[in-house]
Amino acid sequence: MKTIRRLIYGEVLGSIAFVAAGFLALFFFFDLVDELQYLGKNAAGAISSDENTYQIRHALLYVALLIPSHLYELVPISVLIGTIFVMARLAQSSEYTILRTSGLEPWRALRLLLTLGAFFTILCFSIGDYLAPAADRSAQLLKARYQGRITIGQTGAWLKEKQAYNSYVVNVGALSSNNEMQAVRVFEFDNKGLLVSITQSPLARFSADGSWQFEGGNRTDFTVKAGQATPTDTGRDSAQIIIKKIERFRWPTDISAEMVSVAVLKPERMSTIDLFTYIRHLNANGQTAQRYEIEFWKKVFYPLSCLVMVVLALPFAYLHFRSGGIAGYVFGGVMIGISFFLLNNVFGYIGNLQSWRPWLAAAAPGLLYMAISLGAFGWLVLRR
Repeated sequence: MKTIRRLIYGEVLGSIAFVAAGFLALFFFFDLVDELQYLGKNAAGAISSDENTYQIRHALLYVALLIPSHLYELVPISVLIGTIFVMARLAQSSEYTILRTSGLEPWRALRLLLTLGAFFTILCFSIGDYLAPAADRSAQLLKARYQGRITIGQTGAWLKEKQAYNSYVVNVGALSSNNEMQAVRVFEFDNKGLLVSITQSPLARFSADGSWQFEGGNRTDFTVKAGQATPTDTGRDSAQIIIKKIERFRWPTDISAEMVSVAVLKPERMSTIDLFTYIRHLNANGQTAQRYEIEFWKKVFYPLSCLVMVVLALPFAYLHFRSGGIAGYVFGGVMIGISFFLLNNVFGYIGNLQSWRPWLAAAAPGLLYMAISLGAFGWLVLRR
């Protein structure tokens, strides 16, 4: 059994590595071609020089930093295609028939492949939760250094926080390459929902103690004074607006740099812990977190799809054919992998629009393909 395990694992690992390398080379080429249009450009307002100009070495580094994100997306598909190729080739050469006569029963073969799938599940989770977020953030900061700031549109990112007595709505226009916030606005409301103040600053930094340090700008205070009753007037409240400039202003808040990054950057590029922290922050402040909850559960269930893929590939070992190539089976594996990837994204969007339970929207594609794979395993292996 040890020899059989070494044979199957060696073949499958080599095939998966080859498929993943081919896909990564293809994505690397496409990303590099897309970056060629930015060569020779620099950020708005920067002095034109070799140090501030986006050059080919910067494009190569940026594209290289995107590899972990692509690898995270490609691991399940590579596992499926690589395993299908090995299983079909072993069946074509009758090697798998020999392995079956040597004691490799269907359930034992399934257990062997599930062990291999568990390894790729851990690998996929590690890449998606640790390596890919750090590399993607470095890539975005690198590009922002030469092409401008990081933003999500005209209005930037919006966050909300409730404190002991007041609540705050925060607008961050963009993040700079050195992780500084630009075009920051803080709207303060009292417990009655009335606007108390507006603080605007072109630049804000994250302090070591968790607070925000505003550099310049102005603060507008809205106050209401109670009127004094007179013999001719019953007294009316008067509103007063006070505008003052600020050089430095410290704002204590629980909105961390990770939360701002989640709001500004794509949520699917963030780690599971960052998404969970941001979801708790949204729920605590009465904001909808449906989109981020779906992304959180997708981060949990997506690595488990490697187990689904190895189960889906096992029936290919029980196909009986002596002549002809296996290109058709490999092509079928590619189509199955692409359909799973597309269905995974479609269910995420549908779940967000239809307000499905987040875990159900994230787990539905995997459960569907697991049912199909177990059905194919039962029909081709156990019944035939």
